[in-house]
Amino acid sequence: MGAFSKKNKTALDLQAISTVISEGAVLEGSLKAPAFARVDGQVNGDVNIDEGLILGETGVITGNVTTKEMVVYGTVTGNLNVHSLEIRSTGKINGDIKTGSLSVETGAVYNGSLLMGKE
Repeated sequence: MGAFSKKNKTALDLQAISTVISEGAVLEGSLKAPAFARVDGQVNGDVNIDEGLILGETGVITGNVTTKEMVVYGTVTGNLNVHSLEIRSTGKINGDIKTGSLSVETGAVYNGSLLMGKE
């Protein structure tokens, strides 16, 4: 059962975060992490996180993202390839999404194509 099932909707938010890009930090280049990560700063490059990614309200990613589970409160300009995706009301995505499951709150912005299917 994924982190976004009805019973366990906030599981990703409760995970122990192993990598943090804090607000005000700017990473120029690709980001790769083995577990769970949170981005509240800016990443200019591709992001590959093995387990899950939380993009905070002040977080900005300009590049493609690959991970298992993702919660978007901030802004992504690039393509997403994720198993489970949740776009919160403050989230903005400009790019194509490939995902197994998708949840979008009212107020979220998404511009791009969507491909959904089982893994």
